[in-house]
Amino acid sequence: MSTHETLHALVRTDMPVLSPDTPIRRAVATLVKDHASAAVVIDDSGALQGILTQKDCFRPSLSASYYQEWKGTVADFMTPDVTTLSASIDVIAAAEEFLNHSHRVFPVLDGSEFIGMLRRSDVLKRLVELG
Repeated sequence: MSTHETLHALVRTDMPVLSPDTPIRRAVATLVKDHASAAVVIDDSGALQGILTQKDCFRPSLSASYYQEWKGTVADFMTPDVTTLSASIDVIAAAEEFLNHSHRVFPVLDGSEFIGMLRRSDVLKRLVELG
């Protein structure tokens, strides 16, 4: 892959996908089980609704540890305003986005269609290979 090729080769499709109505307990368990830093939230129509990160999971997890009860759904805790990347950008542009944001992952869209997640570690690995 050259620095000018699109992100398609780096996008992961094996990361968790949640729906807004998924119980938060199940969502947290999914992230932990899959060792995922985040999961995208997709509604029934296939539209991206948000992202649920490990950081988003701390509040319901702490609450459950205090009160011995899990309450809420993914929609209650997800980050709805998601920064996304276009599948058409190149690895250098993606690396610059990771520099500009503290995110570990970005959802990647082809037009308005969600195609997968781009991990910061995969972009760094590709930069090392190119360098």
